[in-house]
Amino acid sequence: MLESWTLPLIIAMFSLGYLAIICESFLRVNKATTALALASCLWLILNVSADFGQTATQQNLKEHFLGICEFIFFLWGAMIIVEIINDHKGLEVISHFLNVRSKRLQLWLFGFFSFFLSAILDNLTTTIVMITIIRKLCPDPEERKILGGAVVIAANAGGAWTPIGDVTTTMLWIGGQVTTVPLMKELLMPSALCVIASFFVLNFYLKGKTLASKQVKKLQIDSKGVCMGCLGFLALVSVPVFKVLTGFPPFVGMLLAMSLLGIISDLVDRTYKEEHPPFHRILHRVDTSTILFFLGILLSVDALETSGILHVLAQWTNETFSSVTSIAFSVGVFSSIIDNVPLVKACMGMYSLEQYPQNHSFWQLIAYSAGVGGNLLVIGSAAGIAFMGMERVGFFWYIKHISFAALVGYLAGFGYYLLQQAL
Repeated sequence: MLESWTLPLIIAMFSLGYLAIICESFLRVNKATTALALASCLWLILNVSADFGQTATQQNLKEHFLGICEFIFFLWGAMIIVEIINDHKGLEVISHFLNVRSKRLQLWLFGFFSFFLSAILDNLTTTIVMITIIRKLCPDPEERKILGGAVVIAANAGGAWTPIGDVTTTMLWIGGQVTTVPLMKELLMPSALCVIASFFVLNFYLKGKTLASKQVKKLQIDSKGVCMGCLGFLALVSVPVFKVLTGFPPFVGMLLAMSLLGIISDLVDRTYKEEHPPFHRILHRVDTSTILFFLGILLSVDALETSGILHVLAQWTNETFSSVTSIAFSVGVFSSIIDNVPLVKACMGMYSLEQYPQNHSFWQLIAYSAGVGGNLLVIGSAAGIAFMGMERVGFFWYIKHISFAALVGYLAGFGYYLLQQAL
């Protein structure tokens, strides 16, 4: 047990730190620096606690840090692979397939590509890529926002049913709570139904024909870009296969895939004029701030787990919510307000594999709820925040035009999963 002064101090510090992260745009302080400072302070408090002692605290910190590093290097490798694909313009050819005359057909095509592209890449990258394409194809600002909101819904739903499509699902996969085949088998249809139900609502916002984009029509398909794009997708898809065949941690497969693709990238661009090879240039484009944010927030949640706060919270949750279903549903609702990464990390700390074994419906529902529940508000997911920044979407505009469709989709997919388990 902690000393009487330690517990309230940790709770107060975590609450203030997390509030500062949420208010990043208002405070104009990068959330990565806030998260890292928060994690450091929380572990320092534990270190001076008489009940823990420095030796025990430092040993706990090392064990948690090693586990987090697996996730960080996995994420880092995936981001580099995506940057390699982008550097060779391997994603621009998608524009050709999305340049259609019907606005409603275009909506469904964007949803289809976002859903499956997010399953292979990740929801944040998919959102950035698809909104960039929307800017080329849709000159009308209001319709562009509708399409962007649709992309956010489809990207988050697409990322929920594969181990590499969403940060939270990756955390559950690396942590051993879920495995690849059962996860994809059980969550594919609920995630797809979420998109279909949401798009059925959004379908009424769009009517008529689009303006054909001459710029896209004249775009020539680069065979080298197509080749590098296919190799990049193959590299990402091979990571779960590598884990199954070798038993190695996923980050090893990701780093191997990243390094091989980097070598190919440098060999393909032998005519570069810069001082360093292309891979050196690509490394500087990786969003290091995002990686450091995840490091800080995960270390902070681990500090809460070490202090015993999450154990107390788990007991309260079990007493308040009567079933696994209600717990998972509440995680989805809360993820629209609070970042889903610490929520899922907290669930992993509160509930053990002894209580809910690997591939238990609880973990699958958590993966779905945390991934899709963030659609309810624009601030509920990394994809939504990216959309908000790129298209200057207001908080209340999203509630008025997108939130209801997102809620319909969330309920449809959640209900289908429960029905699927009952049959």
